[in-house]
Amino acid sequence: MFFLIGLGLGDAKDVTVKGLEIIKKCSRVYLEAYTSVLTVGKEALEEFYGRELIIADRDCVEQDADSILSEAANEDVALLVVGDPFGATTHTDLVLRAKQKAIPYQIVHNASIMNAVGCCGLQLYCFGETVSIPYWTDTWQPDSFYHKIKSNRIRGLHTLCLLDIKVKEPTLESMTKKKKEYMPPRFMSVNEASQQLITIIENERKHLKPEFMQKSPLAYTENTLCVGLARVGSPLQKIFVATLKEMSETDLGAPLHSLIICGEIQPLEEEYLEQFLSGSCSSSSFKDHAGTSACLF
Repeated sequence: MFFLIGLGLGDAKDVTVKGLEIIKKCSRVYLEAYTSVLTVGKEALEEFYGRELIIADRDCVEQDADSILSEAANEDVALLVVGDPFGATTHTDLVLRAKQKAIPYQIVHNASIMNAVGCCGLQLYCFGETVSIPYWTDTWQPDSFYHKIKSNRIRGLHTLCLLDIKVKEPTLESMTKKKKEYMPPRFMSVNEASQQLITIIENERKHLKPEFMQKSPLAYTENTLCVGLARVGSPLQKIFVATLKEMSETDLGAPLHSLIICGEIQPLEEEYLEQFLSGSCSSSSFKDHAGTSACLF
């Protein structure tokens, strides 16, 4: 059987009892190591699980998936995934391939950022479509997610922004070579994401004529309330509430980071968020950024 096992968000002990039992009995156990990472490394997991793990990078999971599934046709094979198994489309594809090959499979769910984001006090049912913010390059600066943020905000909904990570990414120079060379790992921070979001609205202002601002306002501004989250699920978890401008100047430390662009904030949400306020959003000024539909733009 092929097992997809979620590991949660914190450390080795976040695995479920069911997941741990399966890990211990499988012939081979792979650790997916590119869509997300835990706060502990492979060695800490091996010590807690009591067995060896095989690192599965992007090439292994996406290009050599059939080999992993072929093994599962004759023995129990597990792929360990940070968060929940269905947090990435890659894992959905693996399940579809297993079905096509008539290989039995089992999913073991766990916490992911998609539900753990509620730790900041914003209600999960008040979130709209989630977006991903990729690293920009000099020649590639996508901003299509801006319109999804705008759609969420028009409806008063919060937007969870998943921030880019780069693990074992080949350099552009090595793409044409037989031997790939890899860039150092990179994990986008909330301040990097906020800087890109500010650049997007600056570009929008240039193309949007003043007379149309009332009919088609910006999705957000530098004063829009945001929530920065770092290392959710770990003892070093940090939550920070500030304007987008302040967030662009904030260092929340080590990865992983996520960013929320707030929509209309309910009284209970406001009360919970107050403990994380900082900077110009403190005390009465917080109400200028949250709680009414007037703050949406």
